[in-house]
Amino acid sequence: MNRRFALKSTIAAGALAFIAACTTANQGGDIVDIAASNEDFSTLVAAVQAAGLVETLKSEGPFTVFAPTNAAFAKLPAGTVDSLLLPENKDQLVKVLTYHVIPGAVSAADVTGARTNVATVQGQTIHVDGTGGGVKVNSANVTTADIVATNGVIHVIDTVLLPK
Repeated sequence: MNRRFALKSTIAAGALAFIAACTTANQGGDIVDIAASNEDFSTLVAAVQAAGLVETLKSEGPFTVFAPTNAAFAKLPAGTVDSLLLPENKDQLVKVLTYHVIPGAVSAADVTGARTNVATVQGQTIHVDGTGGGVKVNSANVTTADIVATNGVIHVIDTVLLPK
């Protein structure tokens, strides 16, 4: 059975259903398979495809992916996602997406009670704060942690991380 840690004292019923769907329906799936099987990640999956990162995120890994939901992408200024998905902006899209990935499989338990800066696949660092009853990655909150894939782990976040 997949190991999950609650990051907040209360979790909405929808989040519990999301966890159950991911861990039951996707046991044995890789990061891309898990994301593609959940409609809440349709924007992320489209971006991964447009950036040409599908094969990379299906490879052995392991990777830790901070996966923004469709709602997180919707918080970006109007037109941002459409612009990033244009072929001429592929390099910028790759930078944004690889800023959400760190090498290795890092669980919520690994960062609970700690603050650290971690190098992303993109090359810049992100700040991970596991103090205060939850986990934050830069300004994003981890809303669902430890979705285990065959090639790493996914942590769902509520805000798209943008490299500097």
